[in-house]
Amino acid sequence: MNMFKEPDLNKANLCRHLKSAAIQTPSNLAVAVQKSHLSKLTYDEIDFKTLNEKSDAIAHALNGYGIKQGMKAVLMVTPSIDFFALTFALFKAGIVPILVDPGMGVKNLKQCFIESKPDAFIGIPKAHIARKLFSWGKSTVKYVLTVGGNELLSGLAGQMTLNRLVIKYPSNNEYPMVTLADDDMSAILFTSGSTGVPKGVVYSHKMFEAQITALKNDYKIKPGERDLATFPLFSLFGPALGMASIVPDMDASKPISANPKYIFSAIEKYQCSNLFANPALIDLLGQAGEQNNHKLTSLKRVISAGAPATLASIKTFSKMLNNNVEVLNSYGATESLPLTKIGSEALLKTTKVTDNGGGICVGKPVEGVVVDIIKITEDNIQDWGTVVNTDLLLQANQIGEIVVKGPMVSSAYYERECATKSAKIQDDKIVRHRMGDLGYLDNQGLLWMCGRKAHRVETDAEVLFSIPCERIFNTHKAVKRTALVGVSNNSVIKPVLCIELNKGYKISKSVLFDELKEIGAKFDQTQNISNFLIHPDFPVDIRHNAKIFREKLAVWAQNKKN
Repeated sequence: MNMFKEPDLNKANLCRHLKSAAIQTPSNLAVAVQKSHLSKLTYDEIDFKTLNEKSDAIAHALNGYGIKQGMKAVLMVTPSIDFFALTFALFKAGIVPILVDPGMGVKNLKQCFIESKPDAFIGIPKAHIARKLFSWGKSTVKYVLTVGGNELLSGLAGQMTLNRLVIKYPSNNEYPMVTLADDDMSAILFTSGSTGVPKGVVYSHKMFEAQITALKNDYKIKPGERDLATFPLFSLFGPALGMASIVPDMDASKPISANPKYIFSAIEKYQCSNLFANPALIDLLGQAGEQNNHKLTSLKRVISAGAPATLASIKTFSKMLNNNVEVLNSYGATESLPLTKIGSEALLKTTKVTDNGGGICVGKPVEGVVVDIIKITEDNIQDWGTVVNTDLLLQANQIGEIVVKGPMVSSAYYERECATKSAKIQDDKIVRHRMGDLGYLDNQGLLWMCGRKAHRVETDAEVLFSIPCERIFNTHKAVKRTALVGVSNNSVIKPVLCIELNKGYKISKSVLFDELKEIGAKFDQTQNISNFLIHPDFPVDIRHNAKIFREKLAVWAQNKKN
């Protein structure tokens, strides 16, 4: 009799949840992947029992091929049943998957592979063509697997001939799942690079377990639910939660290009109760729903993360939902997610504070997370005692850098000692993470975001924070979004507001600038902002379509002012 025993969480593996679901609900749907061809939609499906058996078989085959525990493997496979089976197989075998965002660009991808030193490269044919062209992992990769169709094709690095790697399942040969200690490396997840150079975040199974616990306890996700998953990493938590992951036919690295009809169809076919969507997708789906008076009656919750969604887009999207269903906005980063959350009902009540320059409310910490605010400094802080014993720790309603601790907080970057030292603070046996974001805690313990530390503008007279200033000017009807940058004039820093206008809105430049000056004069933080530039189309990250590349705008504004 195959009995599954819950392992000690001090030595665990994410795949224990999949094995448990395979025993308790073997025939339940685990994954469904949508495919479109000539506007016709079809779905590939797999249940928990088969997914578990397939990942066992792949884990055995990987070992047989020579890829063993402790090795690192790049995984560049599009969302598919193969993606799920491969990822779980890597975790089961103790092989460290290296996950990157293809949207970060060729140069950044090459640097990621140089730093992570992969032993194996597993990808679709397109990924291998790029690997060859740009010499990704050339000096370290010894094993190559190409994923295509229903089979894995393999060949030794550098050889043109590909030989079949036969994987048979079910084989009745359960894989002896590798279990790791609390802080052992189980994966390397690279940041997208939208707020700086991509860095490899070291993940442990402890971090994954903490994320799963948060989804269960704070987001109330239960086994048997169905999730419309639009982000590959988050979709892996579906089977781990006993929840089916429904993957729509879309480019996950470019959500703004998704077809709303496909997403609506998948939600309705499987009666999805959960939707994970970033702000760009929330906006896209909301507009499509409003145009067609569409309703999504099966959804019980919507989770948005990655960047702050605009209040207007949340309000529009919410028209599709039942009255008691909220959009849950989550704050966090690759290094630590989720940290805080706030429901749309409470968030929409903060509109006046945000429009008056109070920042964006991102809610209260989830269970197990502690948030503190420290004074803004570029110095490394080695020990939390330094913060406590000096005047670095700030009180309520004081803006500073957000520092977090909790079981889902990463302890290091991979092969980035300087980045680790600048972002991590040792607190006894716990590591705290400096988010690089600025904000404050109010008297009720709510966290308010005020922008990136690197995006503040320091003049001789004051320090200006991006989000509070920009949201004041964003209240003008002609304005789509703004970005505050600093421009040097004879070694004196002056604040300049870059403006992207709503398409089709007609207003003269002189009238607009006069009206913006009038708006800014009403608030202390914006009364000294009087230089404006209109930009035709802000450079933004492709994944969230919300993170503005202010560094590029700053260069553009400097050239304009010269």
